[in-house]
Amino acid sequence: MSEAASARALEPLLRGWLPRQRWFAGKGRPIGHISVVSAAGLLPPGVSPRLLHLLVDVDGDCYQLLLGLRRTLPPALAPALIGRVGPEPGPYAGLTVYEGLGDPRLAGLLLERLRTPGALGPLRFGRDGAADIPAGLAPRPLSAEQSNSSLIYGDAFILKVFRRVGPGTNPDLELPRALAGAGCARVPAPVAWYEAERPGNPPGGEPLTLGVLQPYLRGSDDGWQLALRRLGAGRAFTDEAHALGRATAEVHSALAQALPTVRLGPAETARLAAAMTARLAATVREVPALRPYEAGLRAAFDALAKAPGGRGGLGGWAQRIHGDLHLGQTLRAADGSWRLIDFEGEPSRPLADRRRPEPAVRDVAGMLRSFDYAARSHEPWSPAWAEACRAAFCTGYAATTGRDPREDPVLLRAFETDKAVYEARYESQHRPDWLHVPMAAVRRLAAGGEAAVNPATSRAPSDRPPRRTRASGPAHPSPGPAPGSLPTPTPHRPQPPRRPHT
Repeated sequence: MSEAASARALEPLLRGWLPRQRWFAGKGRPIGHISVVSAAGLLPPGVSPRLLHLLVDVDGDCYQLLLGLRRTLPPALAPALIGRVGPEPGPYAGLTVYEGLGDPRLAGLLLERLRTPGALGPLRFGRDGAADIPAGLAPRPLSAEQSNSSLIYGDAFILKVFRRVGPGTNPDLELPRALAGAGCARVPAPVAWYEAERPGNPPGGEPLTLGVLQPYLRGSDDGWQLALRRLGAGRAFTDEAHALGRATAEVHSALAQALPTVRLGPAETARLAAAMTARLAATVREVPALRPYEAGLRAAFDALAKAPGGRGGLGGWAQRIHGDLHLGQTLRAADGSWRLIDFEGEPSRPLADRRRPEPAVRDVAGMLRSFDYAARSHEPWSPAWAEACRAAFCTGYAATTGRDPREDPVLLRAFETDKAVYEARYESQHRPDWLHVPMAAVRRLAAGGEAAVNPATSRAPSDRPPRRTRASGPAHPSPGPAPGSLPTPTPHRPQPPRRPHT
């Protein structure tokens, strides 16, 4: 009997366990279909404990599981318990099943597999041959994970294990590797990774990215927490925001060099505006508080649709971007330099959407909204603090690229408005007590005009493609269709105390 066929005995246990996991996307509804897609033992038969890798189809979504199996579960692993297999004949009969990443011995075995490139059943392990990954690094899990799971190994490396997976290279592997090849040091480069071929994929089809091992940036400050500390101490954050703007611009420039860019003409810009308008209409039906501001918000998208063609600066091009940028996705090292992390994008969006080129201003708008969230999370609210950070970030961005995001207030207002509308929907559904934060932005943006973006600065746009910087390397081809519509943006969600990477 194959490993996958044997693993079907675990399906009843998983049906009850999966909905309780923080990373499971199907919360709030009963599981209909569940089936094991593939299974691979990472230890020889007869070795205990066993480590079993599963890909499981749950109502059309594919999840990655790493399960431990023992006769008896030690008390220290009790929180990882999934259940016990019944006595029916089979290789797992009578065994206790548990979350394998919670077992230091099994988590250590996973690192050993990453140290050794090659195939193991449906799994493929790869690594950067120039990177030194010592053996025997002690693992410890991170408790703050949401859509994925992460392990720190010896304060030297961090492994992100993707839970909900799909065909295609995950941007959190693809983009950092591209940036490393372009010579950009603003993003930690992957040192090892593993993938799988999903049964039924056509020959030559893209594999599923399952995990990425990167350097652990020990001693770094999480950008969100650092901003809150500055606020609490009554201190400015403008120097940090300026430096963060420069770092973001360096990453954008390197991505534009390493991966294809797409010129946006009037038709593409009109489609972006139409998608924003449609999302606004749908959100207003769900969030009644938006109704008094609908016309003003829609005006921002109408202005984008009517903007002259051939616009320059950030509005003239689409490229690969971070896709979910906010303060919680940044780290500041002890020397004051910034790193950007978590290039996965919003996990709830289809992978194909997350890999499409988009205007770089989407990342800028996400960060500007993040400064506002930080300011409004502190009492008393300090609008001047947020505005100073916004201005400093844009100035730092312009210092690197020569393109100030404020040069095109119509474009920036549209993207900020799109972001704020989605934030209002998110807060209304999940955290009503936070709805006042995006609603303050909604009122400002609905008022219209350049003041909705920055009341102090207005500059003429420049008509030039993304600048190539010395941090950029040779371009290499990669498929990327021109975006017909902007995928749904994501809100800035205030972060819990974060780990110093990924």
